[in-house]
Amino acid sequence: MLEHSMLYPKTTLTRRRISMDGMWKFCLDEKAVGEKEGWMDGIPGEEMIPVPASFQDFYTEKDIREYTGDFWYETDFFVPGEWEGREILLRFGAATHRAGVYVNGILITEHEGGFLPFSADVTTVVRYDSYNKVVVKVNNELNCTNIPCGETITLPNGKKMSKPYFDFFNYAGLQRSVYLLALPRESVVDFDLDYAIHGKNAEVSYQVRTNGEHAVQLELLDAEGNCVAQKDGKEGVLYVENAHLWQVRNAYLYRLRIRIMDGEELIDEYEQEIGIRTVKVEGTDILLNGEPVYLRGFGKHEDSDIVGRGFNIGIMKRDFELMKWIGANSFRTSHYPYSEEIYQMADREGFLIIDEVPAVGMFQSLMNFMEASTGKQTAFFEKETTPVLLKAHLRAIEEMIARDKNHPSVVAWSLLNEPETTNEAAVPYFKEVFDLANKLDMQKRPRTFALIMNSLPDTCKCYQFSDIIALNRYYGWYMKGGYEISVAEELFRKEMNAWKEKKLNKPFIFTEYGADTLASEHKLPSVMWSQEYQDEYLKMTHEVFDSYDFIKGEQIWNFADFQTTEGIMRVNGNKKGVFTRQRQPKDIAYKLKERWENLPLDYKK
Repeated sequence: MLEHSMLYPKTTLTRRRISMDGMWKFCLDEKAVGEKEGWMDGIPGEEMIPVPASFQDFYTEKDIREYTGDFWYETDFFVPGEWEGREILLRFGAATHRAGVYVNGILITEHEGGFLPFSADVTTVVRYDSYNKVVVKVNNELNCTNIPCGETITLPNGKKMSKPYFDFFNYAGLQRSVYLLALPRESVVDFDLDYAIHGKNAEVSYQVRTNGEHAVQLELLDAEGNCVAQKDGKEGVLYVENAHLWQVRNAYLYRLRIRIMDGEELIDEYEQEIGIRTVKVEGTDILLNGEPVYLRGFGKHEDSDIVGRGFNIGIMKRDFELMKWIGANSFRTSHYPYSEEIYQMADREGFLIIDEVPAVGMFQSLMNFMEASTGKQTAFFEKETTPVLLKAHLRAIEEMIARDKNHPSVVAWSLLNEPETTNEAAVPYFKEVFDLANKLDMQKRPRTFALIMNSLPDTCKCYQFSDIIALNRYYGWYMKGGYEISVAEELFRKEMNAWKEKKLNKPFIFTEYGADTLASEHKLPSVMWSQEYQDEYLKMTHEVFDSYDFIKGEQIWNFADFQTTEGIMRVNGNKKGVFTRQRQPKDIAYKLKERWENLPLDYKK
């Protein structure tokens, strides 16, 4: 069980939340001397940096952008005297990839895993009606015992360098919001929800966890604020007559209010918007509220100019407007859980999310996007360190599901991206991962993982674990591109025919497909990297999709161009975006808009 609550910070009748976002002190620790020199009491220098944000792209020095190792943040915060007697927490939305938090010089907590929240309970160390100092030591080194996977090397000049086994830049820092919280000593810690629909009515089953023994009351309020159901007890069922269902691109949100009471006295109150909907897989169909849904949308990244992977509320708004414009209804949080505010936006806008844990890089290659197409095998799960990796992986799944399980937008869990699955050693590893996700999720949402190019019908040992088969395929790009696209189509159809012959009776979706395209490049006749070739590539790919009735979704790679490690295969990043990194459309955006707006929601029902 998690040490702390993953509930999103709220201000209510009993809770207080103060944002600590802003300019923090910052310094690199190239020689790893910070602890020895007492930086936990205050870091050297006067350098300031924004939080939330990645640190890499603010500066003009390449040594800072490529920096790998320890780095430190510091700020002061005031704790009001009237908060005495409450539980005082510092809540970090994320610290990439591991962090230690010091308050007034005392180590409060440590956390590994760069894309999920953690809290530091500072109740016993803060000074009231006074300023307190928080210092955070962060480290962004990559290894094979934490996710995402990679390696850290040391160059001849003594500087460390990140070598990711994944194709996106290793942005790091305090990339999400930080809050100072005051909670009642007895509080709502967590809750789980499940739904059943009976004609016009619905049932909301619930379990509430608190850290005390007092009575719990629940109220369900409609969009107008009217109470439509209420119940006492930590477990039970709310019965909702004439329920408004949460539907694709047509979201209706109720407000669930949970209270802990001591007679008439309110001890704690927490509220969250929820959507009444069911999701399950039946045969080759993905069903939302019992109706088949065809997914159309994107693999995405939290990635934008200057702030890198830092949460950017303006970028979030623009991205949702573009997804609505183009006719999308879904996206995958490749390759890590995103900022919580993005899920709240998806809840309101009616988008479906495949929520992905940061289990990427489990194919040992600095260019896995190329080498997987050659049939390379890496026996990744045979390492001596695999048990340590598995422990970190399971912890990340637990944290992700605890954080995201009550969002109606989250309709599936993606538990790995492009792992090595051609070796039997992967099978017991996968079993533990998939079993845990099922155990933790009261709603028993479908589970999946994204299959890399060498995970084929006759080579993959692990596809049987997936409720939805998710394929990342680049026929016509990494395999037989350009004038050989006709050969690529033959190979693509050969693979899909082999899957068809297996008669798995499961839905297939494509979680990646695409072609790098420069927004400036036009060529007639086409060549790879031109706008014209991206059009030809997608025309071929979509014709294949439309040929198989068990294919129930397409999420193109990628929504927007994004930053990667530099190299001869990448022109200042990955250029497979339908939109540029500045969120402007490439030519293909208009073709996708035409296709997606004309595909019925229940396409291939």
